[in-house]
Amino acid sequence: MSNPAFSFDHIHLISPDPAKAAQWYVDILGATLTANTMAYGAPQIFLELGRATIIIRGQRAGEAPVARKAMRSFANFSSHDTWGIDHFGFMYKGDLAAFCEQLRAKGVTFLVALKTGNNGSLLCYIAAPDGVSIELMQH
Repeated sequence: MSNPAFSFDHIHLISPDPAKAAQWYVDILGATLTANTMAYGAPQIFLELGRATIIIRGQRAGEAPVARKAMRSFANFSSHDTWGIDHFGFMYKGDLAAFCEQLRAKGVTFLVALKTGNNGSLLCYIAAPDGVSIELMQH
């Protein structure tokens, strides 16, 4: 049994332009901006998407963030080919194929086109600001 003392709280992203990145999540995925604050001298923006909190903050004094590797295709899968978080995913409750067409119309880049995954569910990967990859799934 999983440890009930834990529940997922948030995803924390660092961006050179937090306001622009946050607006992408609002415009493209329908997130809701819940707070726009400052923390340690950098903007910190809170969004809600589904039941997830996404925090996007700017560069803090002393930090020197580097860009991540682009996602690339291997024989049967795609990956950023780096340690750490490769992507995060959202379950889409609706017609994912139709939603993908809406995303295409908004100019969203698909890192992995809509396909059937190993477990039989539909999935795709989209490019978000700052090298973030998001998997969208439909059971």
